[in-house]
Amino acid sequence: MTDAPLTLGTAGHIDHGKTALIAALTGRDTDRLPEEKARGISIALGYAPLVLPSGRQLSVVDVPGHERFVRTMVAGATGVDLFLMVVAADDGVMPQTREHAAVLDGLGVAHGVVAVTKSDLMDPSPAIEEAAALMATGCASGAPEVVPVSSRSGEGLDALRNALDRAAARVPGRAAAPDGPRLHVDRVFTIHGAGTVVTGTLWSGSVGRGDRLVLLPAGKQARVRGVQVHDEPAERAEAGQRVALNLVGLDVGEVERGDVVAGPDAGLAPTYVIDAELHFADPGRRPEHGERVQVHHGTRESPGRLAELGGRFWQLRLEAPLVPAGGDRLVIRRIAPPDTLGGGVVLDPKARKHGAARGALVRLERLARGEPPDPEPAPERPAAPASPEPPPLTPSALALEERLRSASFEPPLDSELGPGAAKDLAALRGAGRAVRVARTMHFHPDALAEVQRRVVAAIERDGSLTLAGLRDELGTSRKFAQALLEHLDAARVTRRVGDERVLRRS
Repeated sequence: MTDAPLTLGTAGHIDHGKTALIAALTGRDTDRLPEEKARGISIALGYAPLVLPSGRQLSVVDVPGHERFVRTMVAGATGVDLFLMVVAADDGVMPQTREHAAVLDGLGVAHGVVAVTKSDLMDPSPAIEEAAALMATGCASGAPEVVPVSSRSGEGLDALRNALDRAAARVPGRAAAPDGPRLHVDRVFTIHGAGTVVTGTLWSGSVGRGDRLVLLPAGKQARVRGVQVHDEPAERAEAGQRVALNLVGLDVGEVERGDVVAGPDAGLAPTYVIDAELHFADPGRRPEHGERVQVHHGTRESPGRLAELGGRFWQLRLEAPLVPAGGDRLVIRRIAPPDTLGGGVVLDPKARKHGAARGALVRLERLARGEPPDPEPAPERPAAPASPEPPPLTPSALALEERLRSASFEPPLDSELGPGAAKDLAALRGAGRAVRVARTMHFHPDALAEVQRRVVAAIERDGSLTLAGLRDELGTSRKFAQALLEHLDAARVTRRVGDERVLRRS
C-alpha cells in the first residue's frame, strides 16, 4: 500500500537546523511556545504536514535536539515510520546525532533520509561521509540517501522531497494492520465549548466520530466527538497519521501525556513486568543484571530493574505501569548519567516474575520467532461456594489486581499500594482475586496456586521442606517465604514439625 499514511520524525543535534528545515519544507514553524521563540531552540514536540512530489502527505514530528530533552525526543520518535536525520555541514556528527541514531535503532525505525544542512556555508562532503557511515548500520537497505541542503537559500529542498518520497515508498505503513485503534497521548488540553482534546500518532486501526474508546491505565470510558488530522476536520483518521481527538466523558485533569487511548476490545492492560528481547548498541556498555534503568514505551516511561534471563532475553520489572502490546518497541536508557543504551521488542507484556529457567527461555525463543508459546495448564483453584454476584470491579481495582499478579511471589506490602488501596483490596478479596496472606500482605490467587503446587511437589520429592528451601525454590526473600508457609499451614495444606514442613494428611 504505497499511499498508506506515514509519520516522519526528525532527529539530530541541537542547532543543526531541524526546525528551520521543516519550516522550509512545509511552510510551518513547529516552534509554538513563547519560550522556544525567545531561546531559539525547540523544547516541545512540533507537528506539521508535508506534501511530497507524488502527492503523498506525511505527518511530521519535529523533536528537540538538546541533550536535556532526549526524553521528549524518545516520546516523539516512538510513533514514527521513517526518519529525517539532520546534520549540519559545519559541525558534522555530534553527540546528540549519535544518541538520536541509537534511539531510532532501538525503535527499529529502519528507513529514512539524512539532510546535511548549512551546505551553502561549508563544504558538506565530510559531514555527508560521517552521516552515511553512522546511519548505515541501522537502516534496512544499507546507507540512506544523504542530501545536502540549505534552508536559507532553498538549495537541495526539491532533491530532499524526492528522496523522502523514495524512502516513504519502501515503508509498508500501519493502515493495513488488523489491530483496533491505539493512540499514545503526547498532548492534552481543553477547548472552550468542545471539552477535552488529546493528540498523538495513531499507532493502529482507525478512529472516527461516535467511536467508543477506553483510556489506559485508568480504564475510563470515552466517546469521540470529533476528529482532526493536522487541524483539519476528518470523518475518520487512519493509522500512521497525527490525530487530535475531542473526547466526551473525560475531564482534562483525568488525562495526561503517556496515557493510551484504545478500542475497548484491544486487550491492553497496565503491567509492571515485561519479558523482552533487547539489543545494546555498544557491547562494552551492556547493563548488568539488576541494574536500574529508564524504560520508554510510547509516550510513557518508567524506571525499572533489568533481570538478565540469558542471551538477548531480559525481564523488565517496572516501578510504574506501562501499557504495551506484544511486538511493541522499547528504548532503554541509563538513569545516571542519562544515556541511551539500546532497545528491543516486547515479547510478553503480561509476564510474571521468573528467572532464567530453561522452559522460560524456550518460551521466549518461540515468541521471538512469532510462534505461540506452548500452552500452560491453568493452576487449579478450589471451587467457591455459591454467592451473590459481586459488583463490577473498578478500573483502579483491576489495575491493582494486575500489579499483584505481575508481582507473583513478591507482592508489595499493603502500605506501598497508595491511597484507596484498602477499598480495592476488599473488592478483590470479595471477588476471589486477591488473598490476604499476612496482616499487611496480599497475593494473587494464581501465585498462591503455583506456590502450593511447588510446595506439594517438593515435599513429595524430599519428604519435607524448610523455610530456606522454599526461599530458594521460589527465588524470593525469607519474609515472603515465611508468610507463605504460615498461610499454607493455616490452609491445612502443610503442618510444621520442628523447623520443617510436611504435608497434612486427612
